[in-house]
Amino acid sequence: MFNKTRRKIVFTVVFSLLALMLVTLTTIYISNLIALDRDSREMLRTFADRYTLEGQTPPPDAEKRPDDAPDANPGDMTEPPDGRGERPGKDERAFRLSTFYSVAFSDDGGVLAANSGNSVLMSEEELTKTAAAILKKGMQSGKSGNMTYLVEERDGYTLVAMIDGTINNSNQTALFFRMLIIGSAATVVILIVSIFIARAIVRPLEENDERQKRFVSDAGHELKTPIAVISANSELLKRQIGQSEWLDNIDYENEKMSALVKHLLDLSHAERGDLPKETLDLSKLVSGEVLPFESLAFEKGRPVVSSVEDGLIVEGNANQLRQLVSILLDNALSHGTGGEIALTLKKEKHSALLAVSNEAKEISEEQFAHLFDRFYRANEAREDTGGHYGLGLSIAKAITAAHGGSIAAACKDGRAVFTVLLPLNKR
Repeated sequence: MFNKTRRKIVFTVVFSLLALMLVTLTTIYISNLIALDRDSREMLRTFADRYTLEGQTPPPDAEKRPDDAPDANPGDMTEPPDGRGERPGKDERAFRLSTFYSVAFSDDGGVLAANSGNSVLMSEEELTKTAAAILKKGMQSGKSGNMTYLVEERDGYTLVAMIDGTINNSNQTALFFRMLIIGSAATVVILIVSIFIARAIVRPLEENDERQKRFVSDAGHELKTPIAVISANSELLKRQIGQSEWLDNIDYENEKMSALVKHLLDLSHAERGDLPKETLDLSKLVSGEVLPFESLAFEKGRPVVSSVEDGLIVEGNANQLRQLVSILLDNALSHGTGGEIALTLKKEKHSALLAVSNEAKEISEEQFAHLFDRFYRANEAREDTGGHYGLGLSIAKAITAAHGGSIAAACKDGRAVFTVLLPLNKR
């Protein structure tokens, strides 16, 4: 039970922190990508605005620049735009360090000018082919490989301006792998930390549960002695004074107490799971428990219909598994409203499925949530129920858990169904 709780805590902590980290890193990556794309487009627009074809009048904004300010090719810029010898600003430095390409096409498709920006990465022929392919797309702007491009219709020619984004793309790729490495390392750290956190949270609960189990076991053993003494003294008094309704009442309550102590000890042993286990034929064990129960049920007018698949082998404690079957059958007989009791044992994937059903009154969801709690009874009046103390299903759940299985209850079509799954022995 506590292993499952620890796993849930670890999963919750790891999932929450990983989700937060993933959102943060993704936001950083995407925002950086958008910022780089925006900067590239702005610089490309600046390059296009400054571009003039040889022999044509410069654009209006170019006339405002000093005579020594560069225009067509930023790669040749050796002086700042203002011509005063001052250090260029951050945006201007980025503009100068970027690699731009331009190709001017005449209206009939001829190449008027091609500028590779003094780059050795692309020849004029390659540049012209790339620009022609961009022009065929019919788009005003966009991306083509590592290039961000801009197409403008001008007086007598068409300009295809491009900025090389190879470095930016490489930086983005490097950023992605760095984030992947950091994320992986953070995942390992988070997992280790969450395991320690889960252990720290669950440890007090485990200790408290262990104290409770020890108390139940110790109290059960301590109560056995006074119960035996009361029974012996009652028997002696009967021999001396004869039968008495008071002594009969003492014997009756003493037997109830003895049965309750036995149930508590059974529950303690089942929860501790300290009984030896062996390879068992579950099919024979279940059939053996059904046979004597059939006669008891027949006396109460409740036929038992069983269907047991042969050859289902499990690893477990025979006494506990017999008790599990007995509890489910006794529960069906004691709390059913009539009709037949059905028992089924069959193989389901890698488990043995044991199901016991009986006609019953409708059970609310709240009652279902507490059916396996200790001392719980659906009858809130808690009247005498013939030796039932609300521990049977708790013991059944503890036995199932001790054997690595699961137990569940449901109410369908007026029948209460208890289902147990036990792992089959791997042969």
